[in-house]
Amino acid sequence: MCKIAVSLLEMDYGHLDRGLKEIEAAGADYVHIDMMDGMFVPNLGIGTKLIEGIRSSANLVFDVHMMIEAPERYLERIGRAGADVITVHYEACRDVRKALDMIRRLGLGAGLALKPETPLEVLDRELLTRADVIHLMTTHPGMEGQTFIPESLNKIESLRRFLDKWKPDCEIEVDGNITMDNIEAVAAAGATVIVSGRALVQGNITENIRRMKHAAYKAESRMETAAGI
Repeated sequence: MCKIAVSLLEMDYGHLDRGLKEIEAAGADYVHIDMMDGMFVPNLGIGTKLIEGIRSSANLVFDVHMMIEAPERYLERIGRAGADVITVHYEACRDVRKALDMIRRLGLGAGLALKPETPLEVLDRELLTRADVIHLMTTHPGMEGQTFIPESLNKIESLRRFLDKWKPDCEIEVDGNITMDNIEAVAAAGATVIVSGRALVQGNITENIRRMKHAAYKAESRMETAAGI
């Protein structure tokens, strides 16, 4: 079943301990933590001290998305702060293979993120052997107020077919304006980890998480029925 990752950026920073406990109780699987350096993307984001401070608040997967130039510089520090999964951008690494190897040596899940304009063809088998997660951006990273890029669905489907052949246990994480309106299509395309922010935290968080998980489950059930599983 699809895993739901709640974006920390959209949560109430004045009450993060309470908020993390609430999303865990509501059935969220991950808390998605965006780290931004103002260089790879135009905004600044969360640092390791905040991760350390909230690590004990909930038994969620801490999913750290590094939108940072040369992320290799900070991997050990982020691991010590409490990350479970660290995702680096293909476009930001000095040596993407080395970065993924460093994450795996830390005993953490290794994620590789692609911007919308980066083609799937960059994913050779050497990279796939190192990656536990391929993270597809469905908006441009680091900029608020964007709409979901419809062509992302084709990209998710293509990646799912490719992974089913070469690495079927690799997760596909999608990130960028995932809402109640497009969650079923995204799950049906083959995504397995869904990052969402405002669509989950605005209003009744418990009900929003329940609805999104149910929508993803319906899409998955239709896929299994069509495949004869």
